[in-house]
Amino acid sequence: QVQLVESGGGLVQAGGSLRLSCAASGDSFSNYAMGWFRRAPGKEREFVAGISRAGGYTSYADSVRGRFTISRDNAKKTVNLQMNSLKPEDTAVYTCAADLSPGLPHKVVNPYDYWGQGTQVTVSS
Repeated sequence: QVQLVESGGGLVQAGGSLRLSCAASGDSFSNYAMGWFRRAPGKEREFVAGISRAGGYTSYADSVRGRFTISRDNAKKTVNLQMNSLKPEDTAVYTCAADLSPGLPHKVVNPYDYWGQGTQVTVSS
């Protein structure tokens, strides 16, 4: 069992930066691939970034590649999302998720076993 709590969301102007953090409690954090997803009003939840168990592999949605960076610290049981050059279209609720299934981090919702409550990110133009 893993509990996930996000923090770091807020209101920022276009072009600004935010750093989201996801703190995990429970055992075996390093057994989980981790992902960040987001859901904008009226839209489906979408994949943002994923990171493998040891942190050596990362993947990104095309819309954020080059602007966002995902990282993890297994000793601290945290996964972070550094978001730079933010755009109004990045406005959404951002949620971290843990995936126990084998392989690289998935870009779809279903394989993920545990989800946080989410944190709001609002980018003003």
